[in-house]
Amino acid sequence: MPTPNSPLKIGTRGSPLALAQAFETRERLMAAFSLPEEAFEICIIKTTGDDRAMIAADRPLKEIGNKGLFTKEIEEALIAGRIDIAVHSMKDMPTEQPEGLILDCYLPREDPRDAFICHDHGSIHNLPMGAVVGSSSLRRRAQLLHRRPDLSVVEFRGNLQTRLKKLSDGVATATFLACAGLNRMKIPGVPMFPIAEEDMLPAIAQGAIGIERRIDDPTTQEMLAAIHDHDTGLRLAAERAFLAQLDGSCETPIAGLAELDGENLRLRGEILKPDGSISHAGEISGPVADGATLGRALADDLLARAGDGFFDWH
Repeated sequence: MPTPNSPLKIGTRGSPLALAQAFETRERLMAAFSLPEEAFEICIIKTTGDDRAMIAADRPLKEIGNKGLFTKEIEEALIAGRIDIAVHSMKDMPTEQPEGLILDCYLPREDPRDAFICHDHGSIHNLPMGAVVGSSSLRRRAQLLHRRPDLSVVEFRGNLQTRLKKLSDGVATATFLACAGLNRMKIPGVPMFPIAEEDMLPAIAQGAIGIERRIDDPTTQEMLAAIHDHDTGLRLAAERAFLAQLDGSCETPIAGLAELDGENLRLRGEILKPDGSISHAGEISGPVADGATLGRALADDLLARAGDGFFDWH
């Protein structure tokens, strides 16, 4: 077990939300093993996606790289042994881990829905014709334009606080954030309205925190097993299999959500053209134990409906 003299090193990005997720991980481990806070060390690691110049310039993520934008440097530190575990927002995670690393611990999932953030209107349906909406998410942009092609969508990079400031500064009339992040940050006075999944299906694994470790570290494996949330793991197995079968990245507008009902799992999915001109959506249900198989089957169904060349913008 870690001690104040030999603490467990927790790697994380440095944004307020990332730190909140690292603190939650630390608190759960402290409670599970009756350890003091000093037995853990929070190690902040800057990732490519955190480059302030690119954020200030509102450069789209697809121009900078793929999902590894927010994980590569943290995973390199984990492989090198500079940290013992890495705490990630699961919606940022590629579907495959680098050799020697494994993701088999998830904390209880927060609200997976997107939140509509606007001072003057309560939903995307109430926005006036031609309103300017800010978002850096290719998925949200595509979904919004599919439902409201009259709107103007502009790039909106930065962490939660940065985007809220841009909204207050009048850069856009509205924007979107994950309900999970807003709930974890507990920022007062944010004009947020949860969006029904029927209007905007969330990103794969949105609202879930994943904890990555080295495969050859049995002590850490034992510790993380004590705080792993089984139901979240079942849901993400289906969603991430769906994403992997579609070869999803930050360049592909893909949405999906798995929900449990006893021993049954329901998975909804959607793929879109980046400009929102075409959407293919569907759902599948089956035994919870078959989650990954269901995810791949739904992906194959959507790909068959979309036809060859649907993802040719890569």
